[in-house]
Amino acid sequence: MIVPATRNSRLARLLQLASPTLPVGAYSYSQGLEAAVEAGIVSDAASAQTWIGDVLELSVAAMEAPLLLRLMQAWAQKDLAAVEHWNALFLASRETAELRAETVQMGYSLARLLHELDDAGDGCATAFKQLQSLDEPAYPAAYACAATQWQIEPTTALTAYLWSWLENQVMAALKAVPLGQTNGQKILLALGARLDAVAQTAVTLADGELGNFAPHFAMLSSQHETQYSRLFRS
Repeated sequence: MIVPATRNSRLARLLQLASPTLPVGAYSYSQGLEAAVEAGIVSDAASAQTWIGDVLELSVAAMEAPLLLRLMQAWAQKDLAAVEHWNALFLASRETAELRAETVQMGYSLARLLHELDDAGDGCATAFKQLQSLDEPAYPAAYACAATQWQIEPTTALTAYLWSWLENQVMAALKAVPLGQTNGQKILLALGARLDAVAQTAVTLADGELGNFAPHFAMLSSQHETQYSRLFRS
């Protein structure tokens, strides 16, 4: 049984979902950033900010963010067919084997965590059972399921998702470039200011407008699969 959530309990669950300590393995992925460093495209704080900002605008904002909102709506309406549709579309939109493996691994990890949190209540058991209906739950599908069960407002959940993605990218840049902690905070401050606009855009995009046309990003992700020396799995 789901206990009615208070404002503070929803905030706590939101912070838990967005935390870099969430054990889903996000820290082990750079989503092509490491390959951009290897290619000399990213070499300092300014180029790191440009790269991360471009991926945010061209890929995450145009595909991942609006899909997350659709998945939350589908879970809330208990529309499993829609969940399966949007989950499959997101998997198909992953341009490389590494990117696809990343979202599937993180999705499984979050589902497993929800199973292990069964005794904590808060709808974890229900969320886990719902995710069992998907052969390969992508990370956005698992995140949307948890956020829905924890009664987090969709655009708020999306903003937290975007922040978590951004923070992980900055942490990857700190290791791969490398950069100092202060530079990392400056990038977070600059790009964090864009997240509300990204979330609002995601709300307005029609189904036919979804797309993640970022060929340079896809090519570098492909190159990373055979990169000789690397810290990250993508």
